[in-house]
Amino acid sequence: MSLTACGNLKNSNLANNAKTSSDSNNKTYQTAETGNNGYTVLLKNGHYVTSPIAGLTATNNDNSVDTRELERGLVQISKGEYSTNSFLFQEGQYISSTVANDWLGRKSKANPAGLNPALGSKKQYNPYYLEEIIEQDYLTGSGSNYHIGGMSIGLALNSVDYYQKTKDGPEYQAAISRSKQQQYGQAIAQQIVARLRKKNALKNVPITIGLFSKESKDALVSGTYFLSGTAAANSSKITKWKTITTQAEVLPTVGNKKAINSSDASNFNSFKQSIQNYFPNISGVTANLRYENGKLAQENISITTQFYGYEQIQSFTRLVLATARKYLANDVPIEIKIGSVNDVQALVAKETGDSSYQVHIYGGE
Repeated sequence: MSLTACGNLKNSNLANNAKTSSDSNNKTYQTAETGNNGYTVLLKNGHYVTSPIAGLTATNNDNSVDTRELERGLVQISKGEYSTNSFLFQEGQYISSTVANDWLGRKSKANPAGLNPALGSKKQYNPYYLEEIIEQDYLTGSGSNYHIGGMSIGLALNSVDYYQKTKDGPEYQAAISRSKQQQYGQAIAQQIVARLRKKNALKNVPITIGLFSKESKDALVSGTYFLSGTAAANSSKITKWKTITTQAEVLPTVGNKKAINSSDASNFNSFKQSIQNYFPNISGVTANLRYENGKLAQENISITTQFYGYEQIQSFTRLVLATARKYLANDVPIEIKIGSVNDVQALVAKETGDSSYQVHIYGGE
């Protein structure tokens, strides 16, 4: 099982690909050959090890579209620090759910560990800046001996905080600027590194922190990482931060908003018009695009249909495949989901640098 750049698990047939070893406590470890420049995942006793803090948030205003990008983006940041040839991936095991909940809470006498500010006064509300923490561990070793060689922490920072002045009262919004996100994020990153250094296993390993800007809770696009920094193995401070240029958008754009890349938008529009002309009973065609350093890095297209017939789906999927080859980019990952409101009917997808699309029709041949 390997973790790829897009957050997918590939080559996960453990019976065929796993390498197994045991330690003195009868724990068995499995690894699989990595694919597509991804990390090999370390399994224990045949099980994928999950993080105890996955899904914990400071408020109930979480945006589900941020979840995958929060994890995927941190893996990408980590590749610049921890080579996929030397390190194995495991979800974080050093921050407990109790500790994470304390850190996500407001700072108070009852919770001195809180990384969000005290509530403030009725006239001066202090927003929740930190919404979520994720941890990823990067391990080294072989056989039955694996140990942590590096750690990455993703800090999801709100761009909008939603709150009520009175219980069951109206909802208000507090906008948080990028400069405030950066200022607060860098400050709490230093606190987190200092706290992690108190653990014996983490005294002498690099700790990488990524700052992630969450979108509003009703946004159609995901948030993005905008800064990262690493505390060296023997340091409790991050002395240098790197700017991350990642953008996300939904096509077609709304109102007068200008597309990030007019050529990509034009290609999508041609694709959209072509398939809509062929089948008039299509409810909608939208695309989520991700750009890294100004270049298209991922395109995910959703097509909602109003037909269910076997031959209709077969014919339409073939059309989508031919039209994708004609209009869409050849050198980026593309995923096209075809489905009704309730069910996914077909999937057309390809990976970076692979001009050959893979097609799967659910319930088909």
